Amino acid sequence: MTWIIQLTVAVACLISSCLCREVELIEEYNLLKFNEPPGYPKNPKYEPEETILTGIEAAHDRIFLAFPRIFGTGHPASFGFIPRRSTPHAFDKQSPLIEAYPSWEWHAAATADDVNNPASNCTGLVSVTRARIDACNRLWVLDTGVLDALTVYNVVCPPKILVFDLATDQVVRTINFPKSVLRPFSLFTSMVIDESTDKCDNAFLYLGDPLFPGLLVYDAKKDAAWRLSHPNMFAEPDYARFELFGESFTLMDGPVGITLSPNNEKLYFQSFASNKIYSISTSVLRGGPRGPGFPDADLPSVKLEFVKSSQAAPLATDPLDGSIVVAPCNDTGIISFPGTNDPRLLAFDPVAMQFILDIRAGPYDGDLWFVSSRLQKFFKKTLNRNEINFRIMRLTSGHLPPFPLAH
Repeated sequence: MTWIIQLTVAVACLISSCLCREVELIEEYNLLKFNEPPGYPKNPKYEPEETILTGIEAAHDRIFLAFPRIFGTGHPASFGFIPRRSTPHAFDKQSPLIEAYPSWEWHAAATADDVNNPASNCTGLVSVTRARIDACNRLWVLDTGVLDALTVYNVVCPPKILVFDLATDQVVRTINFPKSVLRPFSLFTSMVIDESTDKCDNAFLYLGDPLFPGLLVYDAKKDAAWRLSHPNMFAEPDYARFELFGESFTLMDGPVGITLSPNNEKLYFQSFASNKIYSISTSVLRGGPRGPGFPDADLPSVKLEFVKSSQAAPLATDPLDGSIVVAPCNDTGIISFPGTNDPRLLAFDPVAMQFILDIRAGPYDGDLWFVSSRLQKFFKKTLNRNEINFRIMRLTSGHLPPFPLAH
């Protein structure tokens, strides 16, 4: 069944008091500020207004953040963390400086535009888009290896995944992908870990590739990877134009949002330039590559699940009830599809929730953590350093809204 949300500011304001879960502001920044050590490389091309926050993962003591180098180069780190507070953000206190993860040395070469130096050998982190914690308390970090992805698309290193033991912050595994699964302009921006068949080093990973639309499947036990594609993973031209508060840009991106169903039997996916959410059976994904000449359109079990009011970037699964959570760009809020006839409004704020780029169900608390980054202002180069541009927030795990959102 397909459901269409018609969400307006007026309706949201009227019903938000009875529908919305509690939203906590964790941290906020005008510009992202890093705690570089003395003597750390300074790149003369670095412009703080070009550093965007796109990814979040919440550990029990830290909040991990991803800053891919997609609009410019030279920012101090592409992946870092801040301490996790025991109480929400206090408005009279500054948000903490960002520390690089696992250390500053891992980011120095990319910061200095020196990645191709033989001494570096692509061992550090270049441009991180996502990070996820598994059941074994390990952090999987996805590095695209691409600089200026939305401007000149400069491939300086092959994409890779680094797995860190969070007890020691040491690398326990490095995953490099075979050239056969990479395509011109591949840019892996989303990742989920499927531990339904096994855990730790025997799990499956699914990655979304929006620039050469498709899904990459990685079998961690066999160290094998393959690609699958389908016409519904491509951008829809009618939804390539994004507009928010009078500022617009065009982006023909494929799947950027992916999430697993509660029982891990389905993977939900959505292209950025689309108003639809589809699903595919994980048994099909885990079944291995398709044979030569197999038409993409014949990929089985691809199903239309939901229709949204506008485009959206992230998808997540709510641990409270297993509903699919999405943040439609034009609605500046978060809604969920609980598997009934009616979607629900979980949160709404036209100022604080402009372009939510990642939503993550916390592996330790069941809360929904998310980041907003005012993406439209990066494309239009109108970011104002005197305004709050980045917010780290969460929806606390509590009782579900008692009433469905009218549609």
